[in-house]
Amino acid sequence: MRQPYYSDNLATLFAGDCREVLRELPAESVQCVVTSPPYDHLRTYGGFEWDFEDTAHQLYRILVPGGVVCWNVMDGTVDGSETLTSCKQKVFFHEQCGFRIHDTMIYEKGNFSHPDRTRYHQLFEYVFILSKGAPKTFNPICDKPNAYPGTGTYGVNTARQPDGSMKLRRRNVISEFGKRGNVWRGKTAGQENICSNLPHPAMMPLWLAGDLIRSWTNEGDTVLDPFSGSGTTILRAKELGRRGIGIELNADYCEITARRLGGQMVLEDTAPPTK
Repeated sequence: MRQPYYSDNLATLFAGDCREVLRELPAESVQCVVTSPPYDHLRTYGGFEWDFEDTAHQLYRILVPGGVVCWNVMDGTVDGSETLTSCKQKVFFHEQCGFRIHDTMIYEKGNFSHPDRTRYHQLFEYVFILSKGAPKTFNPICDKPNAYPGTGTYGVNTARQPDGSMKLRRRNVISEFGKRGNVWRGKTAGQENICSNLPHPAMMPLWLAGDLIRSWTNEGDTVLDPFSGSGTTILRAKELGRRGIGIELNADYCEITARRLGGQMVLEDTAPPTK
C-alpha cells in the first residue's frame, strides 16, 4: 500500500488516481462512501478523466455488506437537453454492480448558479443512496418541526381484529420534531462562507457531508471519498468520530486538505440546513 499524503489518528489522504488507489484498498473495508464525483465536464479539474464503470465496481468491492454510497451528482445540458448521465450511472450501479437503489434524495440549494431564460432555474442536485444489500445503519435526523406537537389520536384509538372485535391501542402523541423527508434544502458552500475565496471550485457544503455521514454511519466506521477535492468529507468524518479516507489526484487540493485536517484552514459549518 502506498504511503499517505497526510495521516492522523482518524484521517488519511492518499495522493493519486482513484482508479489505482481503490484497487489497493482491502475488500469490504469501508462502511460508507460520501462523494461528489466530476460529472459532465461542468468543471475541467485540469483535464482529469476517470473511468466511471471501473470506479463503480471498485466501490462495490471495498464496501462492507450493508454499506452505503452517497453519490452526489447532477446532469449537464447540451444543445438544450439534459445529458441523463446521472440516470445512466444509477442504472449501471444497479444492473452491472449489484447495488440497491435504496433512495434518490434531493439536495435543494438556497440559490441557483446561472439564470435560465428557457426553463425554470436549476435549484437541486441528486444524492443517490446506493446500498450493498440492506443498509446496516440508519440514524434518522429528526429536526422537522411537526405541525401539531403534543396532540394525537382523537378519542379512543382502536383497531378492528379478524373476528370483528375492536382492540384498544396505545394513543400516539405527536412529538415536537419528526424525521426529515428525502429533500434536503440548505446552503451551498459559497453561502456557508459569504465573501470568502473558496479553495476549490465545487465544494460540498459541510452540513450536507456531515448529515449524510450521521445518517448512514456510526462512530468508529470508515468513510471514504474517492474524489476528495478540498477534503470536506474526510474532515467531517474526523470531526464526527469516524475514520475518513480521501483520494485526490490534484496536488494543490491535497495541500488544501492537509491544512484543513491539521486545523490550519477553517471554513464555516452552518448545519442544520435552512428550512
